[in-house]
Amino acid sequence: MPLARSLSVTSLSGLEEWDEEFDLEDAVLFEIAWEVANKVGGIYTVIQTKARLTSEEWGENYFLVGPYVESNVRTQVELIEPTNPALKRTIDQMNSSGCKVYFGRWLIEGSPYVVLIDIAFTAWSLDSWKSELWELCSIGVPWFDREANDAVLFGFLTAWLLGEFAAQCEQPAHIVAHFHEWLAGLGLVLCRQRQLPVATIFTTHATLLGRYLCAGNVDFYNNLAEFNVDKEAGDRQIYHRYCIERAAAHCAHVFTTVSQITAIEAEHLLKRKPDIVTPNGLNVKKFSAMHEFQNLHAQSKSRIQEFVRGHFYGHLDFNLDKCLFLFIAGRYEFSNKGADIFLEALARLNYLLRVNHSDVTVIAFFIMPARTNNFNVETLKGQAVRKQLWDTAQTVKERFGKKLYESLLVGQLPDVSKMLDKEDFTIMKRAIFATQRQCQPPICTHNMLEDSSDPILNCVRRIGLFNSSADRVKIIFHPEFLSSTSPLLPMDYEEFVRGCHLGVFPSYYEPWGYTPAECTVMGIPSISTNLSGFGCFMEEHIADPTAYGIYILDRRCRGVDESCNQLTSFLFQFCKQSRRQRIIQRNRTERLSDLLDWKYLGRYYIAARHMALAKAFPDTFIYEPQDTAQTAGFRYPRPASVPPSPALSRHSSPHHSEAEDNEDDERYDEDLEAEKDKVNIRQPYTLPMKNKSIAIIGANGNGDEVTSEKN
Repeated sequence: MPLARSLSVTSLSGLEEWDEEFDLEDAVLFEIAWEVANKVGGIYTVIQTKARLTSEEWGENYFLVGPYVESNVRTQVELIEPTNPALKRTIDQMNSSGCKVYFGRWLIEGSPYVVLIDIAFTAWSLDSWKSELWELCSIGVPWFDREANDAVLFGFLTAWLLGEFAAQCEQPAHIVAHFHEWLAGLGLVLCRQRQLPVATIFTTHATLLGRYLCAGNVDFYNNLAEFNVDKEAGDRQIYHRYCIERAAAHCAHVFTTVSQITAIEAEHLLKRKPDIVTPNGLNVKKFSAMHEFQNLHAQSKSRIQEFVRGHFYGHLDFNLDKCLFLFIAGRYEFSNKGADIFLEALARLNYLLRVNHSDVTVIAFFIMPARTNNFNVETLKGQAVRKQLWDTAQTVKERFGKKLYESLLVGQLPDVSKMLDKEDFTIMKRAIFATQRQCQPPICTHNMLEDSSDPILNCVRRIGLFNSSADRVKIIFHPEFLSSTSPLLPMDYEEFVRGCHLGVFPSYYEPWGYTPAECTVMGIPSISTNLSGFGCFMEEHIADPTAYGIYILDRRCRGVDESCNQLTSFLFQFCKQSRRQRIIQRNRTERLSDLLDWKYLGRYYIAARHMALAKAFPDTFIYEPQDTAQTAGFRYPRPASVPPSPALSRHSSPHHSEAEDNEDDERYDEDLEAEKDKVNIRQPYTLPMKNKSIAIIGANGNGDEVTSEKN
């Protein structure tokens, strides 16, 4: 299947230059999503991190619209009076008509204005609005689907808000409404049906049907063109949701999605090719001090090591200084997120490390929320034992230090044999006896409610990785999101990621992939796949991703077993790197952070909004599609500095001593390396803007064929 290119990141240099500033004074932007000030999933991160850039562009004319959730509003939103006169009249009119609409500032970076609608207050209108939806669009929503009922209420209320705002404006305003996902999509459909003067954009971050099909172990990418989409949606009892999503995609002036792989999916499942690909970015805060992110890595790693000391008490027969921390995190979708192939690769890695007599120990963390009832007693006991040992060591140290101090005061060298008395030895022996353990260190840190049917635990039982002393690969399953207030592992997610050595995300279905992107901006290497949006993005823009710590696993053109072998090879090669090579690789990975900054990626949202304005208001903004040759854009070449891969290193052996790492002829100069790589890096093209006439050029081209095999 050809990877046809819509307007994407490398196509930006193919856009016609806009030589004047775009006039936004009479334009108003409403961005509508269920996750405005309401954290549910990844869309919350998209909107939250993008808000500062959009606020700077639109100023007082940018409004986010979402549902009113009281618990979130108390902690995230400052309620104020509307600053826009037309919007104030709109909210007052809606409130006097039986609605509850709130206005405030979302307390995040950029402090954007938010309009929050209490859908529960108008639930009495649900049946009449469902009837209207059936009469207008022939979409019937069953009574038992609460999420779809919420989507109906939210959709009608947002359409009401936009229609009322357009009516309250004293002069016709150029309104842009950007809707995210199917939960907000019904409002877009109603805007078009009511012929409101609104330029509409619909962004799907993942198709409904795609997620359901992949979760059902379907050979998805090989059969994209063959699916009977109506039947598949009906079989999964999501036909009404699918109809809303498809209607929104077709009604929008501009349809966008977050990655090229999702664009192909949307073209087949939603039957419309996206007009533009808008990759997801992050707010990248560059560190003011050189090497600061390396220092943060060391600090966070030491905290993870403390947890490991407690978790493996009684079986701590490996060197923590030669221990690598790997992790996978996200929603608990065993196959979609690639946890199945990761576990199989860990079993094969364990075999390779053992037969090669490696002194490296790998600890793999699985951070995926599942149903639990409490912490595992054995896990809590481990942390208690570790703390007790630490307290004992501190007590003995204080007694030893006092005797040493008194001896030096009288001008005598201490008699070492008398520095520790019998009581000290008794205390230490009792502490040692307390570390004895009759069982293996636990796999799971919590008590699982469905232990016997849990996919990860069942896979661990099958591959036989039970944290035994003979295993070089250990597994820790933490079925809960990380929190700095946890009594077990008191770290937030960002701290934990910084302390790890490698993020592993071998996803089968991942429209974008924020987890590897977050690793990249924090300077942590990661493994992604060419079936994820992030993986495709990096392959497109980096000549040799592996040299920059971005390992791209091929799940598109290889079978499951071949992909698993490739993942095992990536992990084994990473284990053979020296400490110095890992430091070089982290520096290179962190340099890619600019590529993922909203400062650049936000330009594609700008292009989408201008395209929508040109289509909705052709008298003011002229839309002139042109056919142009595909542009090559820019790519990060392979770095000119010493390669991190041990296979390409001038050392004959992958195992290096600390002395080797500190040899003068191998000394690593960060400033010199950065200057070498800077020559190879071209920043993305910056879009200038043009008044009145906007020429949006879509670039189409052919890419690789999409084939895959599903577990």
